[in-house]
Amino acid sequence: MSDWKSALLGAIHNLEQFYDERKYSLRRRLGLGEILLQPYLGYGNQERFYLKGRVLNDQGISSAMDDDSIWENLLNMYKRYQSREIPYARVRARLGDVVQEVTADEEGFFFFELTPPAGLPVAEDMWYDVELTLVDYPGKSQNPAEPQEVTATGKVIAPTPDAQFGVISDIDDTVMRTDVLDLVAMARNTFLMNSRTRLPFAGVAAFYQALRRGTGESLNPIFYVSSSMWNLYDMLYDFFVVRGIPLGPLFLVDAGITREQFIMPGHRRHKIAAIETLLATYPNLKFILIGDSTQKDPAIYLEIIEKHPGRILASYIRDVALLPHQKAEAMAQQAREHGVDMLTVKDTLAAAVHAADHGFIDPDALDAIAADTEEDRKAPTPLEQAVIPGREGEPRTAQLSDGESMPPANSD
Repeated sequence: MSDWKSALLGAIHNLEQFYDERKYSLRRRLGLGEILLQPYLGYGNQERFYLKGRVLNDQGISSAMDDDSIWENLLNMYKRYQSREIPYARVRARLGDVVQEVTADEEGFFFFELTPPAGLPVAEDMWYDVELTLVDYPGKSQNPAEPQEVTATGKVIAPTPDAQFGVISDIDDTVMRTDVLDLVAMARNTFLMNSRTRLPFAGVAAFYQALRRGTGESLNPIFYVSSSMWNLYDMLYDFFVVRGIPLGPLFLVDAGITREQFIMPGHRRHKIAAIETLLATYPNLKFILIGDSTQKDPAIYLEIIEKHPGRILASYIRDVALLPHQKAEAMAQQAREHGVDMLTVKDTLAAAVHAADHGFIDPDALDAIAADTEEDRKAPTPLEQAVIPGREGEPRTAQLSDGESMPPANSD
């Protein structure tokens, strides 16, 4: 970064910090209200557990329902983006007899790096509980809503050493329909829908469940990397639960002005950094990479394949954009030269067939994946009909099937 850009970012960052401090001072005088300790799903190995989270004002975001109105969804999304962080809070973590305290940063984010205690029982589902307690925060004594104790339970995934492989997956237009190539449709999906009405791609739940089971004796971990903001974490988490998609740590982005970035980090830089972190955390684990053709995933995954020979088993790219055939084939050929199949697939079942042929999933799972595909292609609900282009009663296969583009937002 050039000197003048660095100086400009530094000045803007200092100004923003000054504004945030004044705003928080006013909030303290008025009373901060209910405090929320929000842990994010963490990851780790036998030597280290990594757990991130955030301390926030409880905005009262209501639980998503199938019949929520567009205005209810819009209000909840507004609350997410208008999060009120609690800066510099002290948070305590307990894992068995291991106890650690950290101070959150100015945006309320905290991060723990824990050493698992000796003799920690093996978790068959790979998930370990970390008990969190809010110890102190600026303005605590002035807060009329201060409860006796604010606690939460964080969860860290730590696969056993004999896991068959790990999966690193994109979210937008890979697992969840986002339509990043259509700004109107993307805005509609993001702001006017919720975790119960957002649509997954057909067959994803059954396919990812099969990948988690694999064909070995132990479960395989799945990690999700996205350029979505941490503000959307609760909605994404609920989406996975509602749709039966296996949970895994999410690597999201913190939007804002810092001394190194203006508003948002670059998608490529963020995704490569997250994948590199996972490869380093699990040096003996090989990975399957899953993405789509809308946000440079093929080029990013090819770079990882070339930089880390022998670490990637396969790469599945969902073709949701007009990726030129020649370019896709050229990248696939480069991947093959490193012994990796990079498949551009029209639907989940095509990826699942390849996975079954190569021993990544049980072939018996293909029937469930095909059935899951059909279930996801049923006619849309009344709310979906209201926010998704298409005629009432028209099955999803007409506008939402794998490999087919949604019609323009103004197609009617």
